[in-house]
Formats: sequence, C-alpha cells, structure tokens
Amino acid sequence: MSTATISPTELRHNDALLSPAVRPLAAVTGAELQAPLIQGGHVRYANLDYGASAPALTVVSAYLNEILPFYASVHRGAGYASQISTSVYENSRNIVREFVGGRADDSVIFTRNTTDSLNLLAGCLPAVDGKPAGEVLYLDIEHHANLLPWQNVPHRSIVAAPTLAGTIANIREALAQGGISLLAVTGASNVTGEILPVKELAALAHEFGARIVVDAAQLAPHRRVDIAAADIDYLVFSGHKLYAPFGAGVVVGRSDWLDAGIPHLAGGGAVREARLDSVSWATGPARHEGGSPNVLGAATLARATQVIAELDQDEWHAHEAAIRTHLVEGLKEVDGLTVHQIFSDTDPADTIGVVNFSLEGYDAGLVAAYLAAEHGIGLRDGRFCAHPLLKRLGLPSGSLRASFGLGSRLEDATRLIAGIKALKSDGLGWDYVVDAGRWVPANDHRSYPHWAPNTPGTAGAAPCSTD
Repeated sequence: MSTATISPTELRHNDALLSPAVRPLAAVTGAELQAPLIQGGHVRYANLDYGASAPALTVVSAYLNEILPFYASVHRGAGYASQISTSVYENSRNIVREFVGGRADDSVIFTRNTTDSLNLLAGCLPAVDGKPAGEVLYLDIEHHANLLPWQNVPHRSIVAAPTLAGTIANIREALAQGGISLLAVTGASNVTGEILPVKELAALAHEFGARIVVDAAQLAPHRRVDIAAADIDYLVFSGHKLYAPFGAGVVVGRSDWLDAGIPHLAGGGAVREARLDSVSWATGPARHEGGSPNVLGAATLARATQVIAELDQDEWHAHEAAIRTHLVEGLKEVDGLTVHQIFSDTDPADTIGVVNFSLEGYDAGLVAAYLAAEHGIGLRDGRFCAHPLLKRLGLPSGSLRASFGLGSRLEDATRLIAGIKALKSDGLGWDYVVDAGRWVPANDHRSYPHWAPNTPGTAGAAPCSTD
C-alpha cells in the first residue's frame, strides 16, 4: 500500500507502516553526528531545528566538491574556469525558475537570503512623479524579514483574525479600501507552520489592482510552489533552509518593477556605464547583483531544488505528516504543555514540519538548554523574529519550536517527547546558569572541536533567531 493513501493517524499507530513512512527521504550531512551529553557519553544528535537552517543534502555537498575546482570570477573572465563558473551561475537561474514554475520573462535575482530579497523588492515599488504609487499591506503574523522592510515605505498593517477565514476577509476589506500596490504575505508561518492559501490571496490582490509577494522561506522546503499557476507576482526564499550550504537567497518575479527599481547593490556589474558623477544602470538581474556574486551559493541552491523536484510529493507529505502528528499527539499528553497555532480553523493538512509549544512554569530557553545538554536534542527557543505574533499568542518572552524535514526520523520526535516528560517527572539533571543572555549548563566540561573555540554562552546571543 502506498503511504500516500494512509492517514497520518494510521501511520502513527500501525507499526508495520511506520518504517517506510518516516525514514529519512533524503540523505543529509550530519545525520549521524554525535552530540556530547553533559552527564557523560554521546548520543546521535536529534536535529529539530530545520526551520532555522536545514542540513545540506549529501547530494548537494558532493556537487559542491565537484564544482569547487572550477570556482572563479564570472561574467567578465575569459579563462576556462571563469567560463565554467559563469555557465554554472547563469544556468542556476534557469533551474530555480523551473523549480518554482516561473514565467519565461520572470527575473531570477540571487541575494544573500530571504531578508535580502524582500529588502531588494522594497526598493522596487512603483512610483509616480517620485512618490510611491501605493502602500504595502501586511499582517501582524509575519517574520521580521517580511515586516521591517515595509516600514520604510508607505504601508498598512492589519491584525490577523482568530480564524484564517476571518483573516482573509480582513485582507479583502483592506484591499477594497484602495491604495494598495503590494500584498506581502508569508507562505507558511515560521512560528507555527500554518500554511496560507497563497493562490487565493494572489487572486484577491489582483482583484483590487495590487500585486503579491510571498515569503516562501518556510514554504518552499516543504511544499512545491508554482508561481505561474498560482499567479504569484514575486516569490522569495533562502538556500540555507532548502538544504543548501552558504548564504544565498533568491527573488523570482515580474521584471518591470525590478528593472525600474533602485539598484540593490551599487557596484561593479550593475551598470551599463559609470561616470565620475553619474551612472547608467543595467536592467535584468545584473541591476541588483553588484559586486562578485555568491556563485557557489547560487549553484548549490539550484542543485538542491533539483533534488527536491524529484521527490514523490505524496510520500514527501506523508513522511512529514506522520512525524508532525506523532509529535503533536505526544506533546499534548504532557500536563501544562500547550501547542500553539495562529488560526483556530487551521486544517492539520495545511501545516508544515513546524511545531510551536510552551511548558507552563518553565522558561523556554531553559527547556531548550536542558534538551540539548541532557538529551542531545537541538530545537529553537525565543521569539523567532516574529515579535508581534508572539505577543498576540500570549508569549512575549518566547516559546519553543521543533522543526524537521527530509532527513528527519520518527525517533527524533519520540526523543523530544521523552525528554519533555522526563523534565516533568524528574526535573533538571544539571545546574544551569544564564550566560550572555542564554541558559547554559553550569561548569560545562564537554569538549568541542578545536576549530570551534567558543563554547555555548561565551559568544553572546541575538535576541531572536535569524530564521
């Protein structure tokens, strides 16, 4: 029987079906990484932090080693290696465009990450007589990457309703008031994993004369997106969440705004002609890719999309649903634990491999430190660069997020459930202190690689995750 015909509940409770349904769907680097435990010994690292940065696919790592000897300058080099690098870099655009179902005339611009892509687009909003032609509309549930860039331009923010249906109605009402040039929405929440109906929202934006940009940083690693079929104007996502190493992101979309926008990086390669006190800017991707591009980042991002494109989507979604269902059901058995979601009417099928939760009476950072030190489990705590959303969820000081993907196993979720239950029944097995704003084990005696001299807590910490 195909796993595509089996419900997530059946997958969880039928042992005969669990193995094919929840084995890793693709090999990733670090899959057998051994994590040192604070109480001594080692255990296989359970990576439940895919939502921040996913491990590289081993196929992508092998591809990197294959092309690395050819790495050289691009576009203007006459040498053999430069010609090869240029070919690889430019062909990466075609691969990415095909992966997301881009239109033939869509621009594909490589950036540093999703944040960079959205900031680039913010400089390309249409203007009339030097003044913005309209406002950007966004929700309060957005990641900072899809919130902060719009605060520097005319904008209108709205609060999501308790239901998805109500939220769509609020968006319609705001669009109907007029004056909106761009609707900026997430494809899937980085906090709760809930998917938004981007095709429906695209149609809604176009009905009122606006365009739409979809932040697919979380959506693209879990669901295929066809921007032509969904009539999405702009799509942005990151390689580091899509199983590719290096910092590379991309914006794919309609070229007219991009060709007329403010060049994102003023520098070499972005111009037709430079003079001492003026410049004629290029159009196309070159306009926004000033300086030497991240050739290897773009190439590995493109290679990762090829691997994902070859997946059986039914098997892919069944694998993720089985792990998520197992994890959510297990966590809900713990007294005082709450699994959070934005919308009360979210269909479990419309969620990706992200589970957000909090444990009453325990600081989220302390729980994360305990799970890492005593159980070898890596997950994320904090506010996930989505401060307004965490406040509306009643979690101003943060929560915990487990996220998983192609290389995950059911065992990872089982270990997390067991770790939380052990904390509730037995308490902490070690003393923990706050160092540089983060909870860490006191007197941490574990050894780390010689090339990683900063042990946890000694290098400081950012106030929210960078994902």
